Amino acid sequence: MAEYKEIHGTKIRNYTTNPDNPITGEVWYNDTDNVLKFQYPTVTTVGSWSTGGSVNTARGDSGGFGTQSAQLFAGGETPGPNFHAQTESYDGTSWTEVNDMNTARKCGGSAGTLTSGIFYGGNSSPYTNVVETWNGTNWTNGTAMNTARSDQGSAGVSSTSALGFGGTGSPPSPIYKDFTELWNGSSWTEVADLNTGRGDNMGCGTVTSALSAGGASPAKAVTESWNGSNWTEVADLAVVGMNAGSIGSSNTDGLMVGGANDSTDYFKTVEQWNGTSWSEQADLPVEVRTQGTGARGTTTAGLSVSGQISPGAQTTATYEWNVGLPVGAWSTGGSLNLERRLASGVGTKDAGLVFGGDNPGMFANTESYNGTSFTEVNDLNAAKRQMGQAGTQTSALGFGGYTGTAYIDDTESWNGTNWTEVNDMNNAHSGPGSAGVSNTSALCAGGNDSTTNNLTLTESWNGTNWTEVNDLNTGRTGLQGHGTKTSALVYGGYDYSPNITTKTESWNGTNWTEVSDLNQARYNFGGSGTDNTIGMCYGGDALSPTAIANTELWTGSSWTEVADLSIARGSEAGSRGVGTTSALCSGGNPGSGPERTSAVEEWSGSAVTTKTVSTD
Repeated sequence: MAEYKEIHGTKIRNYTTNPDNPITGEVWYNDTDNVLKFQYPTVTTVGSWSTGGSVNTARGDSGGFGTQSAQLFAGGETPGPNFHAQTESYDGTSWTEVNDMNTARKCGGSAGTLTSGIFYGGNSSPYTNVVETWNGTNWTNGTAMNTARSDQGSAGVSSTSALGFGGTGSPPSPIYKDFTELWNGSSWTEVADLNTGRGDNMGCGTVTSALSAGGASPAKAVTESWNGSNWTEVADLAVVGMNAGSIGSSNTDGLMVGGANDSTDYFKTVEQWNGTSWSEQADLPVEVRTQGTGARGTTTAGLSVSGQISPGAQTTATYEWNVGLPVGAWSTGGSLNLERRLASGVGTKDAGLVFGGDNPGMFANTESYNGTSFTEVNDLNAAKRQMGQAGTQTSALGFGGYTGTAYIDDTESWNGTNWTEVNDMNNAHSGPGSAGVSNTSALCAGGNDSTTNNLTLTESWNGTNWTEVNDLNTGRTGLQGHGTKTSALVYGGYDYSPNITTKTESWNGTNWTEVSDLNQARYNFGGSGTDNTIGMCYGGDALSPTAIANTELWTGSSWTEVADLSIARGSEAGSRGVGTTSALCSGGNPGSGPERTSAVEEWSGSAVTTKTVSTD
């Protein structure tokens, strides 16, 4: 057996109490308490959604099966109606088109894994009982179902083990079926019926332990549990629904994702089943229905794939559901001396700088933070709000902004003691996204001026002059940004159409590229980060509610919702921070009225738990 030193490279050490800075995973002996201890990352106990890779072809009423990182997406419908045979495979990052089904159709049952699956029944106008099995490469026609139908719930683990229940079929009445059929790899057998006939019901599980919830028509809350022989009615959904996505592995463990209760009402509600009752979980980022049949992963790592977001409109978006992610936390910091909003900020939670803003008149005041309290230091040369910002507590840059009467192109440089006016920008920008590590290196993108509410202009600062570089793809103001002038990210904003956006763009030093969207649309919010691969955003203004507390982390490919601010607020000063481990949220507007706050919150992204090991 391997010893601890062979695995970790060190022996277990003795300490009088605990080490000052233990390494995550390190084990030590506490001489005072006479116990072994170790440290591990704190993780979420509730789920959250993040943005995954987009499908190649948006469609509703598809089939799907597999895990979060090995998923198949097949069939479906686009407006027309146009039935699809198209199949796509997901590796946890991106979707790849693979071999098509033999029969184009929508609303079929589906079950299995990425290498062994089945798609059965559906609607290709008319209803069909066609069955196809998937071997990881190709689809092969199999024995037909006994009853042609679409919109059925489904469960199963492979191409040789599946269950189809309920659904919609041709008259004679009822067209909403209660039939259940069992697939053994070669034939279908009719088994015990559902207690309530319905179509568009969510399904998950196995042939011996399955769940059916919701359905139509009209939309229902009824839930039934399958034990391998019979269906039993159990506790209803909290929200009446149909056309929902499904995630889960048994009759004691499932998620109903999104859905609707009529042709025009769409949900982003998520409910989890624990074998006894349903409980509401974190909402999807968008309202969506018809994500298709088949259980897409587990209740700790699942997917919502494509679907319909409004009548006639479908999305390519994939959303990933995760429980147990490492998390950070917000805690209360020392208050600003002045209540204000729309100020600018740089630095970390232990060494921050906040400058400018309004309440309601414009401020030139600058405050420095030491991790405990703010101290007033030398003012800006001109009072203003909504500046771009870059740098640190000792080397910062403030540029552009609004004076209350004019949009300006001024640039001021901070050396740790004083602000100095330096060369102006080429264009006035108020409310831009910005990035930069010091007063000699910065990037400014977007914003608004006296004539344009949604600028795309980008400018780069080299310590002496501003140079116009390639524009953003989407013009907007009130966006946020972080990073360096060669590796930056901007996100969110307001384009005055009026649209608050989730759009995110990545800068490589030459061009902007659109990447995965935020989960929550917002503008005038805080942001922190190191480069275009790691960062975070928090708070901000939205249409409803006006101020939000939501926090999201950027991992280089997607945004993940994590711990909320204690105080929902918009127009706060963020800090450029250190990656996602240290950030500051200062001031802002906690509501829709004129109120400003001096409240400050500190983000620590390295939350850990110390565990005692019994030696008895």
